[in-house]
Amino acid sequence: MSDRKKLFIKTYGCQMNVYDSERMAETLGGSGYDTTEDAASADMILLNTCHIREKAAEKIYSELGRLKVHKDANPNLKIAVAGCVAQAEGEEIVRRQPAVDLVVGPQSYHRLPEMEEKIREGKRALDTDFPEEDKFEHMPKRPKAARGPTAFLTVQEGCDKFCAFCVVPYTRGAEVSRPVDRILTEARDLVERGVREITLLGQNVNAYHGQGPNGDMTLDQLIWALNDVDGLERIRFTTSHPNDMTDALIAAHGECEKLMPYLHLPVQSGSDKILKRMNRNHTAESYLKVIERIRAARPDILLSGDFIVGFPEETEADFEATMELVRQVRYGQAYSFKYSSRPGTPAAERPLVDQAEADDRLQRLQGLLSSQQYEIQDEMVGKEVSVLFEREGRLEGQMVGKSEYLHAVHVTAPNAKRGDIARVKITNTERNSLGGTLLT
Repeated sequence: MSDRKKLFIKTYGCQMNVYDSERMAETLGGSGYDTTEDAASADMILLNTCHIREKAAEKIYSELGRLKVHKDANPNLKIAVAGCVAQAEGEEIVRRQPAVDLVVGPQSYHRLPEMEEKIREGKRALDTDFPEEDKFEHMPKRPKAARGPTAFLTVQEGCDKFCAFCVVPYTRGAEVSRPVDRILTEARDLVERGVREITLLGQNVNAYHGQGPNGDMTLDQLIWALNDVDGLERIRFTTSHPNDMTDALIAAHGECEKLMPYLHLPVQSGSDKILKRMNRNHTAESYLKVIERIRAARPDILLSGDFIVGFPEETEADFEATMELVRQVRYGQAYSFKYSSRPGTPAAERPLVDQAEADDRLQRLQGLLSSQQYEIQDEMVGKEVSVLFEREGRLEGQMVGKSEYLHAVHVTAPNAKRGDIARVKITNTERNSLGGTLLT
């Protein structure tokens, strides 16, 4: 009989949390845990939390209340809380929900084996420090098990920008970049396991400045180093700040064959007044100039963005400035949200915009963004794209993958397999995907 235990991880929030969950699973694997998709059969349930939305902590406490019922029925069940809510709440989590056994912040995941040993002894474990040692250096090497064709790879964490609405500087800490050699080693390991596309992750990824063989290297230099990795066919990165889009990084979009023509570049608002109140340190005009330079380097690039409406003091004129910026940029994809207060941030103390008005603005913005997305998808019909197949589709012989522009594409390709890259002619559009035929 195996004495391996089962670990269930529920991940909230961004791609970095997805990556962190993978690494925590690998780290706890050394402590005898295998991951499971069945929470009811788990020996440990780990919530990897996100603090970016309003009332994020309260939602986690509600989830912990539900988990307590499971623990009452199974006293051997261990409950762990990780991520940004863990960092922000710390000991308060254990005080409010004594059923929790382990609380760990984003910078201390490498200490999980010691913490797990502690809770196995019947003690609680809490670590929300910002340790000086590099957590990635102390994590186990990634196992050689086969992977899907795409993967995330964290290269930078934390942020020094201190936007008025954002908790990241407080929960993830100051900007820290991983050394180049460790990133390249992890990338090669991923490729050996079947990965063909890597997305580089960071809270402010284009501020990357990791140690290289001859001093610090920038993101564009890291991308060029990854471009030389045999077997790696595609490179992406997210999320970026407009102020860190350097000339060299922009040039890479036009010159680096493996860097895909897709860029997520949040602006948040088109109003200079609101941008200033957000402490974004750029203007609408400076953002548009960056977009102009990017499109000059790579005319076919698909742009994505983030928007917050109803930020404190936003007027209808401020909102219309955002709508005008969207019309000028023309986004292929975007994320938009009504402002919600993040406890501990400067904007949290400011009076809210009328919520009915904020709701109306969000609907109008999302309507414009959706119309742009569908127009751009319609314009893809008749064009040829390269599709990296990721999984089988719902129909017999169908494969689903991503184009270089990150569009989901459905293709009848009965002889294709995961990880193949094929030329496809787009024949039709659906709400959030494209359909195509395989080219020989």
